Amino acid sequence: MAGTVSTECGKPSVSGKIFGGRDAPEMRWPWQAALYYQGIHICGAVLINTSWVASAAHCFQKSHNPADYQVLLGYHRLKTHTAHGRTATVYRLFVHTDFNKHYFMGRDITLLQLHRPMKISTYIQPACLPNSDMHLPSHCWITGWGMVTEEVMLGPPYTLQEAEVGILESNLCKLYFQGPGPEGSEYSIHEDMFCAADFRTGKSVCRGDSGGPLVCKLNNTWYLMGLSSWSLPCQQPIGPSVFTRITYFSQWIARHQAGSPPPKPSDIPPEDNRHPQSSGPPTLTNVTSLGNVPQPRSFQALVTSQVSCLLLTALWML
Repeated sequence: MAGTVSTECGKPSVSGKIFGGRDAPEMRWPWQAALYYQGIHICGAVLINTSWVASAAHCFQKSHNPADYQVLLGYHRLKTHTAHGRTATVYRLFVHTDFNKHYFMGRDITLLQLHRPMKISTYIQPACLPNSDMHLPSHCWITGWGMVTEEVMLGPPYTLQEAEVGILESNLCKLYFQGPGPEGSEYSIHEDMFCAADFRTGKSVCRGDSGGPLVCKLNNTWYLMGLSSWSLPCQQPIGPSVFTRITYFSQWIARHQAGSPPPKPSDIPPEDNRHPQSSGPPTLTNVTSLGNVPQPRSFQALVTSQVSCLLLTALWML
């Protein structure tokens, strides 16, 4: 079931065969956004309509002040200013009130209402939001400007990266994150999460942007199905990455959008499309608790040879 398709979402102007784990073609992912905190690139984000952006709640632990954040849209090479790039200021932030409250990384979602609606173009376009009853297909795509490895940041020219990942069944993912203790692991998979990975190539969100999109193509339209949330350390044998399940939050998203009128003209600051960073790579300096994908304090996933075989078999069959 694909739901009603808007002509202004999920339809990039660039199409054709996609190859994963490398530079993304320009205009392939026009909903991709970069989140900046006080001028520093910290997380990925995604445009969901002309005035709203979604990202992960854990990206906002330093501050809930909208004035501290900017959203960059229309960029392909993050450090290269272009005529079609836009720097948006944030009017309101809605960090989920139950984030990390009942279990590790639960309710990892934030909505950002922009001061000005974005003009739709071939470079800037929202991803479609799924209906609450839409199901994940077997394969989807992740994008971002994040880390190449656990220690190495993406280098010049800071081109957007893309990778295809397979979606794991919930039972397999829960099996992977079993804890060593008799009462189970502190780090577990719940209904507001799902897992994705590709054990064949090592594509994982631990090498990507927190809060960035996982999108899936259904009926020739791209839907936002997940947000990058957390993973195990990259030094460990590659494992599933955990994503916020967007369909779980369909009503929460709709409620906040419906209850949030646009800003008054007097509340809108002057437009300024200058890039917040004029030079240098994306950095997490002084905000290391924000942009890196959160990981358990110690490697607590119980990966027996039997579990590993099950995961590998499942992913090879996708």
